[in-house]
Amino acid sequence: MTAYLIDNLQYANWSPRIFAQMREGGVDAVHVTIAYHESFREMVLQLERWNRWFEAHPDLIFKGTTAADVALARETGRTAIFFGFQNPSPIEDDIGLIEICHQLGVRFMQLTYNNQSLLATGCYEDDDTGLTRFGKQAVAEMNRVGLVVDMSHSADRSTLEAIDHSSRPIAITHANPAWWHPARRNKSDEVLKALTARGGMLGFSVYPHHLKGGGACTLESFCEMIAEAASRYGARHLGIGTDLCQDQPDSVVEWMRVGRWSKTIDYGEGSADNAGFPPMPDWFEDNRHFGNIRNGLAATGLDAGEVDGIMGNNWHRFYAENFGPAEKGTP
Repeated sequence: MTAYLIDNLQYANWSPRIFAQMREGGVDAVHVTIAYHESFREMVLQLERWNRWFEAHPDLIFKGTTAADVALARETGRTAIFFGFQNPSPIEDDIGLIEICHQLGVRFMQLTYNNQSLLATGCYEDDDTGLTRFGKQAVAEMNRVGLVVDMSHSADRSTLEAIDHSSRPIAITHANPAWWHPARRNKSDEVLKALTARGGMLGFSVYPHHLKGGGACTLESFCEMIAEAASRYGARHLGIGTDLCQDQPDSVVEWMRVGRWSKTIDYGEGSADNAGFPPMPDWFEDNRHFGNIRNGLAATGLDAGEVDGIMGNNWHRFYAENFGPAEKGTP
């Protein structure tokens, strides 16, 4: 069986240098964020930008829309790029745009990014009211067309309701367990049990705010956490979603955290006194370093099949089962 390498979340400052590093690291597929707070039209501009990169660098990257594209990437020595939103802002208040976005190649959409949205509650709100009326209909429509529900930045009640309401498995593409490091964005044991019991996927993040010890987190600690998660939830439900923000200027943090919704700075994770990107751990600074994680996982005693699954095969299976339309006769 092919051992794929998939990173299910990055928001790098994209460049030919990074595309080349993906190839040096043998990365078969990356799920990239193309919207934080963008409107539909602004999101389309990001698609145009990616089309230019695909045209300019066809030897390195191409647009991915199905699991078969991961295999094609491996066969041709390239990296398949899959699109996702970290906020539902591109669908605005129009449920019909969900299908349009899927037709444009988008495969993941978070129902919230930290704040309350039209669909659900973000993890930084004081009051989590769960899925809204629009949110429940949006989840059903996402299930129908094959747009994966992502609850990485959502509050617990909203996440549990999304898991329960969704007829298909959902994903938390980039977060870690709160029992390892109690960051506000990391997920409770209750949420992770519910997620994995329904066939959902968790992608482990190396973003320092999500790590025990921040940028000083050791590879051993990170991999032992993954091994413990495998024992609690089953290794087949686990993958990598690094949340790599390589080469981004510190000013981008302001867009990520506040977009246009605030006149003041509310960074959430971190503070106004330390508002830039934190230093990455020395064992993972770019796409060439996935081998460190693979070796670290092997050292924990996980077997080769489990390590292959976590490094990419589990995401590949999830893509195959969830990127297409629901079978006829199902909700």
